[in-house]
This record gives sequence, structure tokens and C-alpha cells, in this order.
Amino acid sequence: MVEHKADQKQGASIFDISKLQKQPNLPTEFVWPEEDLPDPNPEELDAPLIDLDGLVRGDEKAILIAAKQVRRACVNHGFFQIINHGVDASLIQAAHQEMDAVFKLPFDKKLSISQKPGSLAGYSGAHSHRFPSNLPWKELYSFLYSHDKSSEEAEVVNYFKSVLGEDHESMGRVYQKFCEEMKKVSEMILELLAISLGLEDRLHYKKYFEDAKSLMRVNSYPPCKNAELALGTGPHCDPTSITILHQDQVGGLEVFYDNKWQSVRPRPDAFVINIGDTFMALSNGKYRSCMHRAVVNTETERRSLVFFVSPKEDKVVRPPQDLVCGEDQQRKYPDFTWSDLMQYTQKHHRVDGDTLKCFVDYLMSSN
Repeated sequence: MVEHKADQKQGASIFDISKLQKQPNLPTEFVWPEEDLPDPNPEELDAPLIDLDGLVRGDEKAILIAAKQVRRACVNHGFFQIINHGVDASLIQAAHQEMDAVFKLPFDKKLSISQKPGSLAGYSGAHSHRFPSNLPWKELYSFLYSHDKSSEEAEVVNYFKSVLGEDHESMGRVYQKFCEEMKKVSEMILELLAISLGLEDRLHYKKYFEDAKSLMRVNSYPPCKNAELALGTGPHCDPTSITILHQDQVGGLEVFYDNKWQSVRPRPDAFVINIGDTFMALSNGKYRSCMHRAVVNTETERRSLVFFVSPKEDKVVRPPQDLVCGEDQQRKYPDFTWSDLMQYTQKHHRVDGDTLKCFVDYLMSSN
């Protein structure tokens, strides 16, 4: 896969969806290479559906069954779905509905709340402020959430009020609650991952992420007249640790497995979980970072909620001793911090399927 440099661009197309959808042809910045274009009839991924009820109840037999399923999925492709996660359906629905408050803003207002250089928070249309080509056909809005209990309790509420105004306090409260629930879900997943890896301390990863600084993102993939030439999100592995995603019923998520792209059928009661590059390093390469993408269609907008779990920026990314002891368990990656990797993707490398490998090469050449 070709490495994409994250150079700042000059004067490329701005993702003003009201104008772009009126154009008869797709602007060249949004046309993807032929080898990346979507199959109109992809196979469906046979992804495991993990029931978290046993973990909630403390049923050790059920936990071991779930851990075995997780291990198989993470060794193969780094992807699974979870049910009985404890998140109220009405909260998920509200989080989807609140996106309108951002994506239906006037274009000038969207620009005023755009991501600043080097920042992960704010509005972005197709990442057009960063890249000159292969632009994703999407809008997104991102904000940070601190797992640390000593942080401001209304962190997300205050952010929305300060950026969007006092009249968006209720929106902030919805996403504050949603992030709090995502934190709880992430803790269950991290415990299950530790069990599945056979760690002596099943709470190792849960404790490691106690002071995490995660990123919450809402995505909108508008209809595209030339959907056969475009992608909503290009092929990539998330550089973060684990990703918790809820997609609406439109569909469009695809995972690369067994040398082909396979679709993921949406389930309203399930969250999608995929392993990212940072957790691949935390597992000493035992678990695979999930290669995925999103496709668009000609008629219907697709939306998704995404919670990217990441360590605190200065936390050293290092696998537990259980995974590096013994002659056959040598370290696969050098120590690094999440800040090192994040800055690399912001300044030098557009995330793709080789991000971690390229980052390690960069790190070693810099020393």
C-alpha cells in the first residue's frame, strides 16, 4: 500500500456538500485509485458476536467462551461486535439524532469550528484541510474525553457550550453521557482482551487506560452521485488502541480479510469493536490491527458514532511482561508514547494499513 504524506495542501476543494452535490461530475480530489474502489456486491464478514452478559454477571464459564471468541477474531482480523453491553438504546438514538446540530449548520459556521492545525478536535469536511487527493466523502466532528475521574465532570458539556454556544448545552449533555458509557464499555473490552491474551492480571489494560484521553467522533457520509468512484473513508488501520463504533442501518463499513473486502451488516443492538495499531503494540503483535474502510451510496446518508480509546499522551506503550518473557516472545516494537505516534500521523503520515510499520521505521531512523 502506498504511503500518503500528510503535507498541508494549498487551495484544494472544500467539502461544501450543498455545492458538491450539484456538480455533475465528482471533483478529481474525491476520485480514488481503481484498486481501492468498492465492489458493488461484497461478501459479508462472518464476524463473531460477543455477548458481554457473562462478564457483567461474573459468569466465569461464559467469560472464557467470550474470551476464546475474541482471541480468534483478534488473531485473524482484529474485529468483532458486542451485544448486552449495557448502553441504553435511547441514548444511542439520541446521540445519532444530535448530529444534526452540527452537520446542518451553515457552511460558514462549520468553517468557524474547524479543526486547527495539530488539533484533533473540531469540524472537518473530507480532511480537505490536510490532504490534496483521495479525499473521503464525509463530514466529521470530533472532541476529546478524559477517563481520569479527577477531570472536569462536565468536560464535554463545557466544550460544546464554549465552541457552539450556550444553546448547545443539551447536545453536550447527550455526548457527555454517551462518552461516560463508552468508557464503561471500553473497560469491559479491555478486561476481556487481557483474559483472552492469558494475562495473569486480567485488569492490566483496564488500569493502564485509567487516565486515558479518548477521542469521540460523529461521522456523516452524504449521498454521492458517483459513489462507484468514491470512498467515505479510505483503507486504513486506526492508530489508536481500540475503536468502539455504532453504525446506523444504512451500512457501508467493510473489513479487509482473507484478501478481500467484506461488508459488516449493521445491528442496532451491537457495537463494532476493532483493534488499532497502539493495542497491536500493547499485545506485542499477537493481535492484529483491523484494516477497514467505509463506502458511500447514491441515495442515503450514512452516519456513525465512534469512540477511539487511547492512552494518556505521555504513557509509554509497552506490552505486559507476560507477553514478552520466553525465548519465542521477543519484543516486536520499541517503546513509544501515544503522543509520538499521534504526532507522526499528523505531521508525516496519512494513516493506512502500514502506519505502525512506517512509524517504527521512522522512530528507529530518528534515534
